[in-house]
Amino acid sequence: MKSIVKIEALSKVYASGHQALSRVDLEIRQGEILALLGPNGAGKTTLISIICGIVSASTGSVSVAGYDIVRDYRQTRDLIGLVPQELTLGAFDTVWNSVNFSRGLFGKSSDPAYLEQLLKDLSLWDKRDSELRELSGGMKRRVLIAKALSHEPRILFLDEPTAGVDVELRQDMWKMVRKLNDSGVTIILTTHYIEEAEEIADRVGIISEGRLLLVEDKQCLMQKLGTKQLLIELRQAIDAVPAALADYSLELSADRYHLVYTYDTQSERTGITSLLQALHGTGLSLKDLKSSQSSLEQIFVSLVSAK
Repeated sequence: MKSIVKIEALSKVYASGHQALSRVDLEIRQGEILALLGPNGAGKTTLISIICGIVSASTGSVSVAGYDIVRDYRQTRDLIGLVPQELTLGAFDTVWNSVNFSRGLFGKSSDPAYLEQLLKDLSLWDKRDSELRELSGGMKRRVLIAKALSHEPRILFLDEPTAGVDVELRQDMWKMVRKLNDSGVTIILTTHYIEEAEEIADRVGIISEGRLLLVEDKQCLMQKLGTKQLLIELRQAIDAVPAALADYSLELSADRYHLVYTYDTQSERTGITSLLQALHGTGLSLKDLKSSQSSLEQIFVSLVSAK
């Protein structure tokens, strides 16, 4: 797949001496949804800010659709929309005027029909004449998205877009993200809601202490780094794992009705067949078997903790 953003050896050291990014290399594919995960202070916002032209890099280069972000800044700004973390909006402007003004900043001709549909898609049409100070935090977040999309960018950066947004508004936003992506817009998002990244992203990048630990297709990442567990439900409670099963490192649940077997999905042999044979030999009566795979959150925590 063709790359639309190319980042090479990107580093950022602030005047205080803090190194926010350290030699980050990343290619963002055209038309994908990339989720950037990392703890607070990991460098996610700095990375986005550099690509969007808000912060200057110390070393390295970034190109957007073949344009250098420093030399060809007008072309790259035109291609990018940004929804920042902070609710940076004027108090007395109306929703319509604020979004329409943002479109004009990029030199786009007036297009009331496009802006009307945009506000309707974000459930803002009924608020178009409301002053921004009258809106809730969630509605202000929607206005930021509308402003970012006002000039019809090809790339949209969402920096913690659902922070402070209730569940209903959050679900509506992700529907909007999918719709935009279906229309060809490349989406890059940061989020603390890891389950959202697991649901919506095509690829996942994990950042810690300014370093990009990995970037991987979501499903490949979960397959490579995830583990699976087999939950064995027994018909009768037991007081301890039988000695004959000691080689399988089984865990006995608190209710004493379940045995948990953890295994590596990449191993040639999972050990499940021999385990079931061994269970049969103990005389234990099985009621049910269930398997589950580790979540993206568990993978993320293990990667950052192991660094």
